[in-house]
Amino acid sequence: EDIPMKKLIAATVAVLSLTAMQAMAGSPVHIWKCQMNDEMGEEELLEYSKTWQKAASKVKGGKDMKSQIYFPVAAAADGTGTDLLYISSWPDFTDYGKFWDAYPESDAAAMEGEAMTCHGSALWEAMN
Repeated sequence: EDIPMKKLIAATVAVLSLTAMQAMAGSPVHIWKCQMNDEMGEEELLEYSKTWQKAASKVKGGKDMKSQIYFPVAAAADGTGTDLLYISSWPDFTDYGKFWDAYPESDAAAMEGEAMTCHGSALWEAMN
């Protein structure tokens, strides 16, 4: 009779542990180092970014994605021609994964290279 109760307790602990891990999980933040195309100014890039964001929001997992552009004010040159950081964030890693699975065939992907070229990226986990 103790065995079924032990299994029930073990299952309950496992479910509670998984729930706690999901509650503690941070949100994904993808940061790209980019260089603006020669004909592109900051204002034009901001307009382009709005258009790209609208296209990206239609990609599966992209509805709640947010993007920001960081222009340097006082930063040392990194030797790779970085004009800006392009930062996108998602509420969770599930949406991030869905987005990147669907992105290569999307209208947003077709827009790449129109305004800037990115030469490096990193995925970070934001903990709030």
